[in-house]
Amino acid sequence: MTLKIRPAGIEDVEAIVGLLTPFAEQQLILPRPRDDIYQHLQEFLVAEYDGVVAGAAAMHIYTSKLAEIRSLVVDGSHQGRGIGRLLVEACEKWGAGLGVVNIFALTYVPGFFVGMGYERVPKESLPHKIWTVCIHCAKFADCDEIAVQKRLSDETVEPVPVVPILERENG
Repeated sequence: MTLKIRPAGIEDVEAIVGLLTPFAEQQLILPRPRDDIYQHLQEFLVAEYDGVVAGAAAMHIYTSKLAEIRSLVVDGSHQGRGIGRLLVEACEKWGAGLGVVNIFALTYVPGFFVGMGYERVPKESLPHKIWTVCIHCAKFADCDEIAVQKRLSDETVEPVPVVPILERENG
């Protein structure tokens, strides 16, 4: 059995929608319309288990010092295999490589994140700009999610080198 965490591609959008929808219907995560997933596809990682997309997570960067893990889901038939943990670790590594200092999540399962080195923090300690997404939530006025945050690195992290998408010789 093979598990691979990789950046999401266009071919993964329908699988991501399929993973997110049941959790959104249970109001465990915010709904993400298909168009939103296309527009933010570059933020998504997927967990592919034996060739099937079994989980997904998005990392949204707010500032040079702060990113959020969003839309973390693992299909019920694949839960308990460490896929969620691997997705979070991949987001952390990706964020740290980009130079992000702190990463946070708003969650109903704070124990999962605390077990990975996150600390519970008051939601009010997070910058106001993060609430631009939350305002669309039915629970906005009475949010019951728990904020957790982890320091990824000090501020002296070397940025990852830019990888050229296309190279060609002029001549």
